[in-house]
Amino acid sequence: MSQPPLTLGGLPGAVRTRVVTLTADVLPDVVRLPPALRGVAGFAPQRRARLGAAAISSALESDEEFRERVGTQVAARTSYDVAALEPEAAGEPGDAVELAAVAWLSRPEGWEDVVRAASERLHERPEVAEREAAELARLRDKLADAEQALRDLRTRSRAQAEEYKAENASLRRKLGESRAAERASRDSAAEQERLLEEVRAQEAGRSAGQDKELRRLRDRVAQLEAEAAADRRAARSDRDEVTLRARLLLDTVIDAASGLRRELALPGADGAPGDRVENALAQVAEARAAGASGTASPAALERVLGMPRARLIVDGYNVSKTAWPTSSLEAQRIRLLGGLAPLVARLGVETTVVFDAAAASARTVAPAPRGVKVVFSPEGVIADDVIRDLVAAEPPGRVVVVVSSDQEVAADVTRAGARSHPAAALVGLLS
Repeated sequence: MSQPPLTLGGLPGAVRTRVVTLTADVLPDVVRLPPALRGVAGFAPQRRARLGAAAISSALESDEEFRERVGTQVAARTSYDVAALEPEAAGEPGDAVELAAVAWLSRPEGWEDVVRAASERLHERPEVAEREAAELARLRDKLADAEQALRDLRTRSRAQAEEYKAENASLRRKLGESRAAERASRDSAAEQERLLEEVRAQEAGRSAGQDKELRRLRDRVAQLEAEAAADRRAARSDRDEVTLRARLLLDTVIDAASGLRRELALPGADGAPGDRVENALAQVAEARAAGASGTASPAALERVLGMPRARLIVDGYNVSKTAWPTSSLEAQRIRLLGGLAPLVARLGVETTVVFDAAAASARTVAPAPRGVKVVFSPEGVIADDVIRDLVAAEPPGRVVVVVSSDQEVAADVTRAGARSHPAAALVGLLS
């Protein structure tokens, strides 16, 4: 006779039902539940066995690891010594169902014999086993319902007790706060009354002190007025004495100077102290006029730039706006630097082009040809001041040429020892 299969489906119906019930009891304590049983684990025990029976049976059949974790939990809870189960332990049908279910889940050594023996015992008296198993399941469900009702009652009682405690604590706290507020109000009123008395006493003392200080200040003012009058009288007397001495000394000096002039026979003085300054200004104006009319020639500028160790400083926008007034500033810079490249390469003159960027917070990057330095004036500084600083940095005697049509710049660099040429002269060399 062939042995019946030991899968869950091959077990007697009472044993299958008990296996599902035992699994439902321990389901919340089992780790790494299959996804299909995660929701079932949150049900009440009787609902787990009733509503999740199909999912539990499927998981026990298909997931061996899940069955082993369930068996571990069941073995920890059962009153049977799982490791010492014997086939003969199955006595009454109810015990046979429990032993078969526990052995199938925990699977100790020899569990197959225990399960088969229990199954044979149940097959001998199937109606009794079914009836006892049904009665046992009913009693277990009733016990689970009673336990759940007891837990619910305890939970409600505990929640109600907590509410009463919270309400009592709230009332006590409110009573304490009311008493504290009353005490604080009385203390505050007493403190305010005390402060009011102190303020009144301070005001009385301050008023008396102010009257006394006012009388003292009036006496001091009268004393100072008397001292000031005496000082004014003494000062007038001293001033009259000093004036008399000064007049005598002045008369003595005048008489001595007159005698010295007669003795030396000195002639009268001609001109005025400002004549020297006026003559210097006139010479500068003449030099500016002569320079403006004599250096406007491109040929003259080229001769000067051909001198040894010559230094060329160009007022960038002054020249570019003279040559290309309708172009944008960027286009003017590009055309000016492009025109200077062959001139500088041909003459070998050290060249610096200064562009005005005083009103700009950002500095434009301008590619410079070989031999040409491009400088943008710092923020808040005009290009004219940068040109003056460059000229001042050169040693005396070096040939420094400044190209700018700004008359003020031309005058300043000329006084500093540089040579000034208008923008038109350089434009003539670029074209």
